[in-house]
Amino acid sequence: MSEEREAKDLRSRGEEALGELAQAVLENPLVGRAIRGGLEASERAAAAQRNALRAANLATRDDVERLEQRLRSLASRLEALEDALDELVDRLADAAAAAPAQGAPVQAPERPAGGAAAEGAGDRASDG
Repeated sequence: MSEEREAKDLRSRGEEALGELAQAVLENPLVGRAIRGGLEASERAAAAQRNALRAANLATRDDVERLEQRLRSLASRLEALEDALDELVDRLADAAAAAPAQGAPVQAPERPAGGAAAEGAGDRASDG
């Protein structure tokens, strides 16, 4: 038991000493200036990189992230439209099935193979 206590005391003193050392380093104005200088240099380098990429007409990371977010938004909207279209096709099919019982000749619409988006995607692909 005394070995455990000694180890715990030693660890506690070591943590305390390390904390004091870290505090002293952070309070040192020279260290503070060096950290600020490093951060400012990093920001300047990132800005220069963005400007170089734009000058070369290449996408920056921010551009790619914006496009990714836009694509996710569009995919979500497309999925909602597909769901609404599927529901509409189901309702029309139900109405068509009920119509002959009422004496009105109505043909049920055919559901596109592969979902609503597959047909539209094929049309767009052949346009290019």
